[in-house]
Amino acid sequence: MITMKNKVLLACTLVLAAMTTRFIPHWPNFTAVGAVALFGGAFFKKGYWGFIFPAAALYLSDLLLNNLVLAEYYEGFQWFTPGFYYMYAAFFLTVLIGRYAINSHKIAGIFGGGLSSALVFYLITNFGAWLGNPAYPQNLGGLVTSYMAGLPFLTYQALGTVFYSALIFGAAYAFWPAFRKNLKLA
Repeated sequence: MITMKNKVLLACTLVLAAMTTRFIPHWPNFTAVGAVALFGGAFFKKGYWGFIFPAAALYLSDLLLNNLVLAEYYEGFQWFTPGFYYMYAAFFLTVLIGRYAINSHKIAGIFGGGLSSALVFYLITNFGAWLGNPAYPQNLGGLVTSYMAGLPFLTYQALGTVFYSALIFGAAYAFWPAFRKNLKLA
């Protein structure tokens, strides 16, 4: 049985893991945030718990990154990253992908969920990067240019989400008997 204490412990562990991957040297977008969102959606099929993981990881790490590491690029304290709503929307949709697309709990479903969530993130955030940005003409050509510029980030996002999903789902399966009963990887 999974108690509330275990859920809180799991939430804290996943948030810290996702935050840590944003601070260690990594390729752009090669973090565990997408994997944590997928896991949250797959594990917590109902309610809001699955949405808390990526939101907390993003918000807390953004506070630290924007105000300590990248402070020279901002005027004053930053409560939110510019365009944060596109990133949050993409990760909230990733939670829904985890909730509904990984219902078979098979390795192929987890892999497919990781790839599709990376694609959703790419489509939403690059649309946001294009929308109203003077660096891109506000026409179809500018939108295509924005999507072309984001292709390397899509690759790293997909690789990171699949890699960290394998670690998170695999660790939960290997070390948590209550989780193992609900997740059948064969």
